[in-house]
Amino acid sequence: MITRRSLLAVAGLALTGCAAKPAAATGATEIRYGEDESQVAELHLPPGSGRVPTAVVIHGGFWQSAYGMSLATPLAADLARNGIAGYAIEYRRVGNGGGWPTTFDDVAAAIDALADQPRVDLTRVVAIGHSAGGQLALWAAARPGLPVPPPPGSPLAASPGSPLAPAQGSPLTPLPGASPRVRLRGAVSQAGVLDLAAAYRQQLGGSAVQDLLGGTPDSHPDRYASASPVERLPVKVPTALVHGTRDAAVPLAQSQAYLAAARAAGDPVTLTELPHVGHFELIDPHHSAWTTCRSEAVRLLG
Repeated sequence: MITRRSLLAVAGLALTGCAAKPAAATGATEIRYGEDESQVAELHLPPGSGRVPTAVVIHGGFWQSAYGMSLATPLAADLARNGIAGYAIEYRRVGNGGGWPTTFDDVAAAIDALADQPRVDLTRVVAIGHSAGGQLALWAAARPGLPVPPPPGSPLAASPGSPLAPAQGSPLTPLPGASPRVRLRGAVSQAGVLDLAAAYRQQLGGSAVQDLLGGTPDSHPDRYASASPVERLPVKVPTALVHGTRDAAVPLAQSQAYLAAARAAGDPVTLTELPHVGHFELIDPHHSAWTTCRSEAVRLLG
């Protein structure tokens, strides 16, 4: 079983070199989607040559550089053993060039890189994310709803009241993740941080949310509105929330509140509360909590 101590041990290994194991050691295909050492992913494919459904596995760790893709690799490998391509992704995190908007740009680019993989059935792709990765997974599922700025000179672009208008004369640029090449069919949140403003107020992970977004909800309301899953509702694809009742890192209330908001917005969403389960059992490939998460991914893939 994965404990806090074993999680930190894994994180320590990630700090001594690349956060992911070499592809040769994992039997996966390494995919580079950028030049930074953290812009890398590993695609674990089931045997065969045909197209397969795929689950993007996004690790957590409060978006901090101390935690890396090695947390997601065992889950991706387990998915491949069960007939689903497991796609473990790394991204720049706070402490190694990440934060707003870099972390979000990287997650979007990593997912979009699947469009070039011949065995991936692009109509059957979901995301699975743990903790901070749950936030990124549901954010990624909502990418089609991110507004794309209008052409320069249009009335909307020039309107001072428009949320897409440039601030203080800055260039008008798309929000991170807008116009996805790969659209997710659904997402599984494993004890996800789904309301970033509430997480900031509760100081989940200390200053983790403030560090990610470069400020508070008052100083950067636009960033919180763009990044927080609860602010992106309706997602318009099915989502599954899995959360342990004994989670001491991310309170169960995060998932419960998102469930209520998503249902009010008309989204198809479920919440599975796992009795006597904490935070890290969800990423232990030998624990029944992970089996529940995998089963939810299979259900969403159809």
